Amino acid sequence: MKNSFDPDNADTMATATRLVNAGRRAEWTGPVVNPPVWRASTHLYENMAALAQGPRSNEDGRFFYGRRGAPTQWALAEALTQMEPGAAGTVLYPSGVAAIAGVLLTVLRPGDVLLMSDNAYDPSRSMGTGMLADFGVETRFFDPRDLDRFVASFCPRTRAVMLEAPGSLTMEMCDIPALARIAREHGAVSVLDNTWAGPTGFAALPHGVDVVLMALTKHVGGHSDLMMGSASAGPELYQRLRLRAQNLGHVVSPDDAALALRGLRTLSLRLKQESDSALKIAAWLARQPQVAQVLCPMLPGAPGHDLWQRDFTGGCGLFSFVLRGGDMARRNRFIDALSLFGIGYSWGGFESLAVPVDPSPVRDVMTWPPSGCEAGDRYGVRLSIGLEDADDLIADLERAFAAIGG
Repeated sequence: MKNSFDPDNADTMATATRLVNAGRRAEWTGPVVNPPVWRASTHLYENMAALAQGPRSNEDGRFFYGRRGAPTQWALAEALTQMEPGAAGTVLYPSGVAAIAGVLLTVLRPGDVLLMSDNAYDPSRSMGTGMLADFGVETRFFDPRDLDRFVASFCPRTRAVMLEAPGSLTMEMCDIPALARIAREHGAVSVLDNTWAGPTGFAALPHGVDVVLMALTKHVGGHSDLMMGSASAGPELYQRLRLRAQNLGHVVSPDDAALALRGLRTLSLRLKQESDSALKIAAWLARQPQVAQVLCPMLPGAPGHDLWQRDFTGGCGLFSFVLRGGDMARRNRFIDALSLFGIGYSWGGFESLAVPVDPSPVRDVMTWPPSGCEAGDRYGVRLSIGLEDADDLIADLERAFAAIGG
């Protein structure tokens, strides 16, 4: 039984090496490669002295009760922490939305103001205008590309800033280090939904972000068969996140944690193929007469590419494009004509997906269609590129364009 991986030196190792070895402590795996699935609600104590000691040590690796996890969940949390430079720990949540809620309910109080990127994930927006409003928190939306107006958005009650890069559905890139710095200068906690790039594509904490969260449902799971979220932070915020999650009763299934650990090991390989295929498909789409604009930060010449190239080391297979002219029925016929792309929410699995894009009804500040498009270029499509052959996916898209005509 040997695993010579030294977690203290994890930051000096290549991403692929860390993904393979992170979280595999010998005391959690035993003589096997993967941590076994520990299904347990009750943890037993040797004696009354041990029982009395249990509540006093609230940290992963110490048995207490099922809500605080066991080796399967601890291994996943530690692996994710080891993938986030600067993180003191990671909290696991039963979904990505639960992670967003858990973080915002930790850093906000009644009377506070939350600044949220206007292109944020729709459940994040709904949380700001719904649940948080019920708790006395005011949410104000801003255009993350306009730094001057962002500075002007702060007030004495501003306590947190919610960022997402690139933006949900429409893929706008923003200057995350500048936004995080401004937030910190105003005494606000910066929170980044980093699901798109993940830690292999963007090191959030070294770029100034205070809390980085992910929907592990997407790339980490990778097989469209689990729901989970995570949040990683430095020492003080991590402890606050951990206690709030415990008070809310957040816990993840050990079976799902095992699936997420399995997905983590192949993450770099899957992201490379998805990204390579996405770039090839995005470049092909940019040449099609029925396409007004391709919204893919990884694509040279696309909006936000300069910021992506400056700050990011990777991406993924998720991007959007805008159809030239037409109406909703035409866009819907295009999606219906696809055979290799499923129609469904989520992304980051092994299969390709397509959903419609029309953010106008849910934007407060940012305009649509995007700059560079005509007024009639309103209807878009978001693609999640999976592990199919890129040429087969291009052929499928070509057939769909033929079905709607020029």
